[in-house]
Amino acid sequence: MEFRTLQAFVEVLRRGGFSAAATALNSTQPTVSKAIKQLEDELRTPLIDRSRMSATAAGEIALKRAQAILAERDDLLRELGELRGLKRGALSLGISPIGGSTLFAPLFAVYAKRYPHIDIRLQEQGSRRLEEMVVEGEVELAASLLPVGEEFDFQPVRTEPMMALLPPGHPARARSAAGVAAFRDTPLVLFDSAFAINRLVEDAFSRRGVTPVVAARSGQIDFMVELVAAGLGVAFMPESVAALHRHPAVAAVRFAEPRTDWRLALVWRKSGFLSAAARAWLDLTAEVYPADTRPTTPS
Repeated sequence: MEFRTLQAFVEVLRRGGFSAAATALNSTQPTVSKAIKQLEDELRTPLIDRSRMSATAAGEIALKRAQAILAERDDLLRELGELRGLKRGALSLGISPIGGSTLFAPLFAVYAKRYPHIDIRLQEQGSRRLEEMVVEGEVELAASLLPVGEEFDFQPVRTEPMMALLPPGHPARARSAAGVAAFRDTPLVLFDSAFAINRLVEDAFSRRGVTPVVAARSGQIDFMVELVAAGLGVAFMPESVAALHRHPAVAAVRFAEPRTDWRLALVWRKSGFLSAAARAWLDLTAEVYPADTRPTTPS
């Protein structure tokens, strides 16, 4: 069993096909197909259902093991690199479009100035997908929402209240805060399924015994605000994000429900090795956002 065959197997399932996997691996489709066949022959069982391009029952088991093995390989290479006193390195970092650019953009220039030989490899995805990428070893650190699973360690970054963005004519516009009861009969405009922020809103409605009607889902903040302005429904965003995307037709009031604060943290695998580059990013983040307070100015 070789790393290249495991990588090909993971990429085929991740990309949903042999051609896409070959492109991602800078390889050819026949080479990838041969690698998968070699792995299946070695394990003596089919791993991929070719008709649906999905994992078989055995493939599901093999996928989890393959991802863990590849993540451990990456940890080994990083750790050995630092042991050799590697001067150059890379930081693989994942951030979410929701608040990530606002909070972390000022840090990039400071980090680049302090560590000019570190290459920052940035992934921008929803929090749920970023957590998967951390587990799979695609990124060392990722921004996600608390609480997170037991497989992660984390460092809190920022806590903000959640705001409800209201369309024209909504009766709650006259208030400073409103709970689920005010939105019982209002459709929701939610982020798409890759974003963990939905969990905060959906859990709040569930605790009140309300099943909301979802009018639309999107990963684009500006588009969601425009949908609210057009009267489609109500959206929910962290306070700083709502402030950056003000619209003359949209009112923002605090979402007055318990356990709905937006609690952003940097997360990493509990069992994983953190490179010096990753530890430096954590240190800088703690310097700028000490004890989850207002940001300071780094030098």
